[in-house]
Amino acid sequence: MTASPLSQDDLARLAEVIESRKPARGGDPEKSYVARLLHKGPDAFLKKIGEEATEVVMAAKDCDRDGDAQKLVNEVADLWFHCMIALAHYGKEPADVVAELVRREGLSGLEEKALRKAVERESGA
Repeated sequence: MTASPLSQDDLARLAEVIESRKPARGGDPEKSYVARLLHKGPDAFLKKIGEEATEVVMAAKDCDRDGDAQKLVNEVADLWFHCMIALAHYGKEPADVVAELVRREGLSGLEEKALRKAVERESGA
């Protein structure tokens, strides 16, 4: 059975919850996991992103060995969630990511990557 597709509304609603958990908005680190990560600062949620990314890779490798694909879905959900915390911390929203993906639609991945590198070289980044 396949779950219904995630919509921008679903992502926006989750982003609103994350936003409401910011300590500056009254999120209590003693009662909220999100508030605790945000209170600890970027090192805390960036570490979680790294951990979750590794778990995604491990779950995908397990799928290649007849592992449970649902575990991959679960790990990607954890990764996306922690990435959404980072987006909130840096004043961005899931819609910003979706807009970037839409912008890239129809572009060759190789051409898009080369263009990004050329722009970075020109800007001295």
